[in-house]
Amino acid sequence: MTTAPAAQAEAAAAAVPAASAARTQVARIALVGDRSPHVKSHSRIPLLLDALASRDGLVLDAYWIPTSDAEAEAAAGTLARFDAVWVLPGSPYASEAGALAAIRVAREAGIPFLGTCGGFQHTLLEYARTVCGLAGVAHAENDPRAADLLIAPLACSLVGHEGVVRAEPGSLAETALGAERSTEHYHCTYGPAPRHLPVLTAHGLRLSGHDEEGQVRIAELPGHPFFLATLFQPELQGDGTRPHPIIRALAVAAVAHAAARADGVAAK
Repeated sequence: MTTAPAAQAEAAAAAVPAASAARTQVARIALVGDRSPHVKSHSRIPLLLDALASRDGLVLDAYWIPTSDAEAEAAAGTLARFDAVWVLPGSPYASEAGALAAIRVAREAGIPFLGTCGGFQHTLLEYARTVCGLAGVAHAENDPRAADLLIAPLACSLVGHEGVVRAEPGSLAETALGAERSTEHYHCTYGPAPRHLPVLTAHGLRLSGHDEEGQVRIAELPGHPFFLATLFQPELQGDGTRPHPIIRALAVAAVAHAAARADGVAAK
């Protein structure tokens, strides 16, 4: 790993066999986050990338982009040249603006995207501010005294918690998971406050996965090739040698994006 993720559900599912036929296609993925040996999900990334390549023939050339650099990378157009963007856990980020910029590029440019834990929280924040016009909403971890919190402290911390998540039938989440129910791992203390969630859905975001108490745990964007965010951390499943289905789905989408980009270049 270098240093420095169907048109909705159906397209994602259809891309799985296609990935087997294009095993030599390399996809470039931007890992946006402030890399640290103290963040377990970060240490899992090399294992997951190796497993994707050896088990599934999904080869991802990964580049770490600190959040402090991501805003400039987005402005320069560098992020738009990746085949996937994954905004990783590890908040509070060094740059909230950098994380939001990376999410916006992936959303607007149709680049396969995954946001996990802090990435999920900032995905909702970016969508609320940019698409819904809720410019004043804030993340309590970044701005605890803000008057209008979209991301607030959870009533009960989910650090070290494991729980069942139910995906909505027909959603990208269900297709990526391969099941309606799954047991997932968390390491977070912040989540979406209910107040603005109806505004997000009214503007097109689908809240497609919930826990057994009905709290939002997955969000996705219909009409985008692959845009998924989870409050749980799929990278923490198992020992890293069998990538979580959502991580594999991101890799499939990234390889498909790389192949389409290569075909477009060849056609010119």
